[in-house]
Amino acid sequence: MALVSEVARYLCILLIFALIVNPPQNFSIVDPGYLGYLYLQWQPPVALDKKCKVEYELKYRSVGNESWKTIITKNLLYKDGFDLNKHVEGKLRTLLSKQCTNGSEVRSLWTEASYAISEKGSPKTKIEDMNCIYYNWEYLVCYWKPGITIHSDINYFMYFWHEGMDHTLQCSNYFQDKDKNIGCKVSDLESSDYKDFFICVNGSSKHETIRSSYFIFQLQNIVKPESPDYLYITVENSVDIKMKWNTPEGPIPSRCFTYEIVVREDDTSWVFGTDKNNLLKKKTLNESKDVCFFIRSKVNIYCADDGYWSEWSEEECWAGYHTPNLMFIFIVPGCLFIVFLLSILCMALDGGKPEPKLNTTEVENESNSYEETLC
Repeated sequence: MALVSEVARYLCILLIFALIVNPPQNFSIVDPGYLGYLYLQWQPPVALDKKCKVEYELKYRSVGNESWKTIITKNLLYKDGFDLNKHVEGKLRTLLSKQCTNGSEVRSLWTEASYAISEKGSPKTKIEDMNCIYYNWEYLVCYWKPGITIHSDINYFMYFWHEGMDHTLQCSNYFQDKDKNIGCKVSDLESSDYKDFFICVNGSSKHETIRSSYFIFQLQNIVKPESPDYLYITVENSVDIKMKWNTPEGPIPSRCFTYEIVVREDDTSWVFGTDKNNLLKKKTLNESKDVCFFIRSKVNIYCADDGYWSEWSEEECWAGYHTPNLMFIFIVPGCLFIVFLLSILCMALDGGKPEPKLNTTEVENESNSYEETLC
């Protein structure tokens, strides 16, 4: 009975404090116009003892996600990126420290807020098959297809933003097909990696409203590097295959590459992987004459969560040992010997001729002529 009484007393204390501690005020989710980067903000609860340390438990998610993201903070503002194609919902409550509650942590009731963009236009007017690649960690290229049902006068426009920019920007370099924008190239993206990158593609038409499409990703996760170059291969001891190559040029650190190598011996191939820019393997076919390899690169798991493989490099081959050409061995030395004999014969014939007499008159005339030329 004493235990039951103590539990009841404890529950009563918690209930009293829960009623006393108010939830935060004016909880709202605000869109500052950054294409999905939202502000979750609130005000302190009313009737709160200023001596008590207050924290807030914030939970939020995109509608449809099973799990909530939870944040414990002392601030009155929290920022994060969201996919605006989905509704956003959040809930918030006050947490009082134990020193204000006789050793018990007290929580207020939840207060809730939500946000959703105005969905104007038919879903069939939205672009389709959006695909973005960050080439060699230098410039971004995005392509899309027009919506299913559109009028002939429609055109699409792409806007982007990432943290550190003062405001959103529109693409200044579109790819076009029949005067219609079907893609965009964005350069000068310094300090944009490892941050959420937000894109919105909307459209205009005189006949109907076009539904906007929103995208969020991090650039380092969509990198497609250049192909490795300057491939070199050699075979030592008739067994050891040594392969080397240069890391692709550009801003990607050499430590961020992983490679896939295809080694071919005659008509048989093997695939290997490495994070180094060299590979040593033993021949599997002792009698193979031709040994070749080619390679492609990708940003590894230490620098990105995902990415694209580069194009394959040119194939580099090492030709095996061949039997020397017998014609080359015998004919070339024979020709050299014949040339040597002819030279000796010519020298002998020149030695039997009488020496010509010197015409002093001609020499004097030549000397005079030369002196006149100099003058």
